[in-house]
Amino acid sequence: MSKPVSGFSRLSKTEKINWLAENYLQSNPAAISTIKQYWNTDEQLQKLHDEFIENTVSNFYLPLGIAPNFLINESYFAIPMAIEESSVVAAASKAAKFWSERGGFKAKVLNTKKIGQVHFTFKGSFSKLNKLFQEIKPELLEAVKPITRNMEKRGGGILNIDLIDKTAELENYYQLFVKFDTRDSMGANFINSCLEKFAEVLQEKAKAHDDFSTEEKDLQIIMSILSNYVPECIVRAEVSCPVEDLSEDTNMSGEEFADKFIQAVRIAEIEPYRAVTHNKGVMNGIDAVVLATGNDFRAVEAGIHAYASRSGQYTSLTHAKVENGVFKFWIEIPLALGTVGGLTSLHPLVKLALDILQRPSAEKLMEVTAVAGLAQNFAAIRSLITTGIQQGHMKMHLMNILNQHKATEEEKTEMVEFFTHHTITHSSVIEQLEKLRS
Repeated sequence: MSKPVSGFSRLSKTEKINWLAENYLQSNPAAISTIKQYWNTDEQLQKLHDEFIENTVSNFYLPLGIAPNFLINESYFAIPMAIEESSVVAAASKAAKFWSERGGFKAKVLNTKKIGQVHFTFKGSFSKLNKLFQEIKPELLEAVKPITRNMEKRGGGILNIDLIDKTAELENYYQLFVKFDTRDSMGANFINSCLEKFAEVLQEKAKAHDDFSTEEKDLQIIMSILSNYVPECIVRAEVSCPVEDLSEDTNMSGEEFADKFIQAVRIAEIEPYRAVTHNKGVMNGIDAVVLATGNDFRAVEAGIHAYASRSGQYTSLTHAKVENGVFKFWIEIPLALGTVGGLTSLHPLVKLALDILQRPSAEKLMEVTAVAGLAQNFAAIRSLITTGIQQGHMKMHLMNILNQHKATEEEKTEMVEFFTHHTITHSSVIEQLEKLRS
């Protein structure tokens, strides 16, 4: 039975691994070997990775793929994607090629405002609190000048600060609601530092305010933190072409394809069970780019799914229509991304990914990322309404199954040839592999 450990963070990496092996891996030499197998042979590079997080024992690798031929706003991009799921990069690449022959993708950042909040309680009237806020607002902004100075030089900073009364939802609850522009930085540390200074000054001024009672002076800061919901940090991406241009490799007319495609999107707009899977396909493209460029995919996921629920029902992120004989497919999503700070200047592959994208600004990266999500969704819907999703997915998954069963190169060649003419299922692959071996 394993035992708790004290001072684990102070152990060396080797000591951590030995403790892990002894308590959870039955001291299995193969397990220890696997942990060490993924260490980088470059000691300095490994040390860099070790210091990204706490208690590191190894590196966890994901494939980094490239989806080429993305024509975005008249310029070509090769998009780096870090993801483990079969067929995602292939599907994005296929969609990119399809639309590059039809005018490409158009993308535009509509807004870049980010949000932070100071959450606090106050046992008094809103009018008295608001009077204090209006009096000290210039002092609040002055107090963060040392923090905002460099951001303001880059054209960003604090856009607005408001006092919000939330007592109808929760007794005595108020917030400072702050809007930021963080330029090419994702800005989490910048935003949180500003908010904590606002909280400090607000509490001090409340305690010293002559018109406040003893109870009112006891203004309590609950927390100061940015929001990952950024409904005013929006990017739009779209594609369009004449309906008749949609018939390529589908065995359908362009009109039939457009009708089925739009119906599939409308189902996702009104049916939450479908919308979740529909949007997961969008996120296959978005997450892969966000991860490859060193951004916070958990924050992006949370914000986008909240945005998909803003009407009170979870719905599709993408939309489609035919207008005057032209098929249009588009997405509008919140994306708070950065191209400076964090891993963007530390992780060698993140730096490489940004180099591949020609060192984009945060706004350009927002456009590229939204396009990746739209392309992925187009490819998924196209498969669903034509051949079905499994044909392409299982073709890509075939190699994973063969690797899982340690197929040789000769066996892989024969299996790929066989399944060019047969339906791929997990059981059929195993059955054919056993026949081949016998």
